[in-house]
Amino acid sequence: MKFTRIKWLSLFLTLVMLTACTVAAPPPAADSESPAPAMQPTPEPTALPAPEPTAEPAPETSTSGTASPVVGRWVGQISVAGQILDMVVKFAEQDGVLSGDIDVPQQGGVPFNSVTYNAPQIDFSMLPSPQTATFSGQMIDTDTITGTFSQAGYEGTFDLARAAEVAAPPVPYAEEEVIFQNGEITLAGTLSIPEGDGPFPAVVLISGSGAQDRNETVFGFEVFRTLADALTRNGVAVLRYDDRGVGGSTGGSPDDTSADFAEDVLAGVEMLGQRSEIDPAHIGLLGHSEGGLIAPMVANESDKVAFVILMAGPSLPGEEILDAQLHLILAADGATPDQIDQASARQQQTLSAVRTGEGWDQLEADVRAELQVSIDELPEAQRAQIPDVPAYIDGVVASQLGAVRGAWFSFFVTYDPVPALESLTVPMLALYGGKDLQVPADGNEAALQAIIDGSSNPAMTIKSFPTANHLFQEATTGSPTEYGALEKAFVSDFLDTITQWIQAHSQTQ
Repeated sequence: MKFTRIKWLSLFLTLVMLTACTVAAPPPAADSESPAPAMQPTPEPTALPAPEPTAEPAPETSTSGTASPVVGRWVGQISVAGQILDMVVKFAEQDGVLSGDIDVPQQGGVPFNSVTYNAPQIDFSMLPSPQTATFSGQMIDTDTITGTFSQAGYEGTFDLARAAEVAAPPVPYAEEEVIFQNGEITLAGTLSIPEGDGPFPAVVLISGSGAQDRNETVFGFEVFRTLADALTRNGVAVLRYDDRGVGGSTGGSPDDTSADFAEDVLAGVEMLGQRSEIDPAHIGLLGHSEGGLIAPMVANESDKVAFVILMAGPSLPGEEILDAQLHLILAADGATPDQIDQASARQQQTLSAVRTGEGWDQLEADVRAELQVSIDELPEAQRAQIPDVPAYIDGVVASQLGAVRGAWFSFFVTYDPVPALESLTVPMLALYGGKDLQVPADGNEAALQAIIDGSSNPAMTIKSFPTANHLFQEATTGSPTEYGALEKAFVSDFLDTITQWIQAHSQTQ
């Protein structure tokens, strides 16, 4: 595949500003037979680094009447710029308010920031990437929605058909909807409780970067639901919850950092400690990706945390993570060494601006120039797919550079996880994937091993899975671009490793 300038620049922007959720959609690649659609969400959620939190604290959605007929799961297609994209749309309703999300299996899934239904008209929109993707349709009958799609100058059509409801199989444990508070922030989640007589050991699941739902759904793979099911079947209670501004949880601000999210975790630990079914002496944390950064913070702050599991958790500073991530992912996706060097230089320019607060004007000018050159190099027919080039460039710059100037990114770039890891006194299990290109095993595992070698904590263990990616799926290249095509399951022995380790460290003393 010819790796065009516009593609490497777009990938650089994606990586340097947070690989997840929605990012700027590049213009069509010059070597493609037909233009690429504008809507191009990239993978997750659990990825490091995280996307900028949504601009609004919670989705602004509305509906009229009760029991809206649009609620449910819908499947269909978007036809835009000569291409067809399959999609899955889910609408939900709570207290008369509609919400929803869209999953494009080839690309990933993101929430809607607005859903309105006034029969038969339904309108919904995705969060900016860099310009809001809007869907305007009509409910033709109880099982069909058709309409138009537009984003960043691209226009197309879409159609949806109601998917057959598949009843979830019964599970041999209880699941309870729970709510807990961190100051003014309400966190909503699910507590799964094993069968039998308690009290049970418990674990709080901490999601990766970006605003994740309680199941940490990435490309249709419900990472945390799968973990919770396996652990609860084996006698471990599990709390998983919606991140701020997602699902039933409130709050969410561009100024939120990993340290703020740590306070949410502490609130969850406090809630579990008050439950009669939970053994307060054996409450642990399992953090994935950024969650693996947060878990040691919480464990060092609270004596109520009994153990920590790091699932692709960073043990290097964010700046080093970003550098390795950019090189590995661009190489896996076909970039040349020269293209990687150019993207790396731009990333270093960005990181310098983050560290020093200087150079932002020059960075913006350089990014604008690169985008303009990339668009100018496209064939005329493909340039025509972007009718308002200045507006497109404005949108890309506002979205991408706005993200890297935010508090979350600054914290991630400058935070060193080593002191928190060195201070751990509770048992720790660290899990790495040999094909993880987002938190690469080589550098992070070596850094953590050095910490373990110098630690007086005898209960610190590392376990690697050579063929696993960042989601601990069986991988081919490890690139995020292949996540959606892989089996939605963990590599062999992954769940058993976690289950047996928790059981071994949760025996009654």
